[in-house]
Formats: sequence, structure tokens, C-alpha cells
Amino acid sequence: MQEIELKFLLPESRLKGLLRQAQVKSSEVTQLAAHYYDTPDQQLAQAGIGLRIRKEGDAWVQTIKAGGDGIAARLEHNAPLDNEQVQAMLDSNTLMPDLSIYKNTSVAPALAEFKLKKLAKNLTRLYVTDVERTTRLLVDESDDEANNHVEMAYDCGEIIHGNDDSQRDVIQEIEFELVSGDIDFLFTTAKTWCKRYKLCLSTVTKAERGGLLITGQHHSPAVSADLDQLTINRDSSMPAFIRAVVHNCLLQILPNSSAIVAGSEDDDHILQLYIGIARLQAALQAFASYSDEINPDWLPIIKQTAALINDYQKLAYLASDIEPDLQQHGAPIVDWTADIDTLKMTPKDAVGANGFQLTLLELIAFTMSDPRLEPQADKPVIDKLAKTLSKQYAKLGKVAQILQSKKATDSDSITIENNDLKNDESQSVDSEITDLEITDLENVNSESDDIENSDIDNNDAEQAMHKLHQQLTTLLYISEFAAPLLEKKKSKKKTKRWLKRLVKAQTALNHYRNHIMYQQRYQLKSETDSNALYGAGWFAAMLTRDHKRSEKRLAKVIDSSIFW
Repeated sequence: MQEIELKFLLPESRLKGLLRQAQVKSSEVTQLAAHYYDTPDQQLAQAGIGLRIRKEGDAWVQTIKAGGDGIAARLEHNAPLDNEQVQAMLDSNTLMPDLSIYKNTSVAPALAEFKLKKLAKNLTRLYVTDVERTTRLLVDESDDEANNHVEMAYDCGEIIHGNDDSQRDVIQEIEFELVSGDIDFLFTTAKTWCKRYKLCLSTVTKAERGGLLITGQHHSPAVSADLDQLTINRDSSMPAFIRAVVHNCLLQILPNSSAIVAGSEDDDHILQLYIGIARLQAALQAFASYSDEINPDWLPIIKQTAALINDYQKLAYLASDIEPDLQQHGAPIVDWTADIDTLKMTPKDAVGANGFQLTLLELIAFTMSDPRLEPQADKPVIDKLAKTLSKQYAKLGKVAQILQSKKATDSDSITIENNDLKNDESQSVDSEITDLEITDLENVNSESDDIENSDIDNNDAEQAMHKLHQQLTTLLYISEFAAPLLEKKKSKKKTKRWLKRLVKAQTALNHYRNHIMYQQRYQLKSETDSNALYGAGWFAAMLTRDHKRSEKRLAKVIDSSIFW
């Protein structure tokens, strides 16, 4: 069967209040003692499979979990065991799972890559869990037929190393699992508890935490974008396509946000979360018309969270990486600790904010909703994608042309050669656009605005360059999403070349913007610490080179023939 559940971490400050709601008269308390199995090199974990034998009250159950959507849904198979046989094996220290029971079951495909007999011989108990579970059945009072049921389960206990019981990790989490009825009730319930008790979503399973314990790690490695997991085809409808794209973004966002709310301060988690949010923002902006179910309130919260994370990530990277590199080149020491401490929010604060967590819940619910119920369910996305990309490409070209026409002379500006968009389709789209919509990621209070020539007069070169970077980044991400459907068999090299040029231009422009920021940081710091003058001069010297490289690579994008 398929298990659909949402797991959360909870702040200590809200625990007493939550327990008052969890430990009501109708709730049940069960002791759960589980033994988790895998090969010594964790082959099952690498395949996304968890295998355990657990005592649930007075009964023993063998459970395997596998597959699913990578977020809230997983395949689960439970097999009751004979209590006397289990006890005998426990007494002789020979308790092991029986893999033969999975033949011809729903989880068999997940085990297809393994030879079960060989796998069984290599299994070992890696860790155990000792948990007190408090469960409460929540019923939808607005449902006249009382079909909607969700089980709330609060778990408190420990994960214990299988070979060294001195190595332990605390378990304190709450789960909501759909028992029966409409999945909307699951999300409505989770949102209510999330809002009340400031819960934070976590995709980290107990099996994953056990694997981390035995390898001596606190958090799983950062997760980057994986377009191979984008489940679309040429027959996908517009609503199905945008759901698949949002789901792909969440596969990057949720593991990294889970690590951060659990305490990770790792630069990679922060960076990959930021990239995931940026990809999501680009998708929601460019493909907004593909679904009537997209909530316009999502985007401002996503943008605000991205801006807060970006502020911290850039300054933390400056302190942890840039500063040591400069010192290796002879720069005097500059201490950035106080500057980091003055930031209003850490990534954990930003990610754990209730507004962002509720938005994540709504996005997950969106990806799990049925696209066939939408008015545009009969509209193939293949008929719309080319126009969407052409419109974004035209926006990029128009910004470049506006900047060139102003002949900016500031050394920090970007000038582009007067290149016309050569594709006829792009030209036709450009001619239809009289105003150019630009979204400013770092100004979290701004609305999308139209760029006219006067806008460049009223903004400095840095702001104009930032807007250009935003258009380029959006074009890159939506091109990556659309490429599998639009590229033709005979022109895959052309598609790869196009994406490669976009990546190079976006990377160069990003380096340029970052170096401007670092130069400004050191320049400002020099007012109170003369040691910072070295860094200010260093980055000022790099900007001319960065400017030329960005200009050259951006011109190649503007000059390129499109792949769609």
C-alpha cells in the first residue's frame, strides 16, 4: 500500500502545548522497539529502502518502505510475525528479516535490482530505535460521512547504534498520516498544527537518521537539482507539467531545508536551498498561467525567504572562504563575526518561519493534487512552452538593448553589442511586448514592474545589471525544465550548446555581481578597520576582468539561435 504522511520537527518552546493536544483521553501510548537492517555498506539506504522489524505494543511486525514521490508518499508493506518465533530469535541473537515474503508484492519492483538470497546473507542489524509513540485519531468534523481520518503520532525516544549503545541520537518528532478519505484533510490538519505550534517540515526518516548515526554524521549531504527526476513527457498537460516542475524543485528544497531546521549551518545546504528556491521562483513566474491552482501568495514569501538566505549566505561565505583566501595572498586579517551577528535572521530562522513552512505545505499539496480536474487539463504543454521561452528570451534581449542604447559609461555597468535577436519567432514576440516585467529578488517588498528607458536613468548600473541577471537566470531554469520536451532528436547538441552558454553567462554575471558586493563590503568595513582596504582593492582590480567576461558571454547568448 502507499503511505502518505507528513513529518515535522517541533521547537522545544511549543512542546508542552502540543502535548496537551496530543495526550487527550482518546489518545493511545505505545512502546515501539525497532531493529533496522541493511548491508554493512548501506545498499538498501542508497536505494531509498528502509527495512525493519518492530515491536508495536505486544505484536511484532516486519516493515519495508520504498519508492514513493520523495516527499510525502512512500510504498509500505507490513507483515505480522509470530511472536514466539521472534522471541526465540531474540534470545539467540539471530533475529533477521524474511525477504521471501516480498515476492509478487507492491514493493517487489523496488527490490528488483537485488538478488534476494544474496542480500539476505549480507543483512546486518545496524541500529535500533526505542520510542514512545502517542497517537490520536483526528476526524474531519465538516465531513457528514466521517470518512476523513488522519492519525497524529508524536514520537519521543532514541536511535541507538547497533554495535555501540553509547552512540545515541534523540528522536522528537510529530507525524500526520492519512488513514482514510480526502488528502486535502491531511494538509488542512497539518497546516492547523503547523501554524499553532510552529512545526517545521522534515523529510529525514528514522532509517536515514540511523544511517547517519552509524557513519558519525549529523546531517545528510546537501542535495542539488536533479532534472533526471523531472517526470514529464510530450503528452503532459499544462497543469501536469507545472506540478512536475514544482515537485522537482521541492526535491531539492526539502532535504536542504530539513537539514537547516535540524541545526545544519553547512554552506552547501544553504547554497543548494537558495538555488532550489530560485528555480521554484522562476517556474512560478514563467509558468503561472499553466494552472489555476497556483496561489499568488506563494511568490512573495518565497522571494522574501530567498533574500534572507542570500544575505546570510553571501556574508558567511565571505567570512569562511573569501577572507582565508585573501590572507593566503598576504592580506591582513579582517573579522566579520560582528557583521554576521547583526543580520536579522539566520537561515534557520528564515526557513523555520511559519509563513515559509505553510507555503511549503501548500506546494506539496499542489503537487499531489489531480491535474485532470483543472480547466486546462486538455491543453498539451508542448503547445505552450515554445511561446513561454520565446517571451522570456525576448525580455532578456530587450533589457540588453535598453542598456546598450543608454551607452552606460560607469565601469561597473554592462554594455552589450547591438545584436538583434535573429530568430523570427523571438522578434514577433518582442514586437508584441511593450513593457518588460522584471522581478527584483533581493528587494522583497517590490512588485513586478515594467522597464522603460527611464528606469535605467533612475537606477544605478548595479541595479540594472541585477535585473539583467534575473532575466538570464529565469531563462536558464525554465529552459532546463522545457528542454526534454522541446529538443529534437537531431538537435540535442544544439540544445546542450544553448544551455551551456546560458550557464556560462549566468555564472559569469553572478561572479561579477558577487565581486561588486564583496568590494562594497570591504570598502564599507575599511571605515572602521583599515585592514579591509586590501580586500576592497583586490576586488576592485578584479571587476574590470569580470565585466569583460560577463559582457562577452552574455553577447553569445543574445547572438545564439534558440533550440526550440
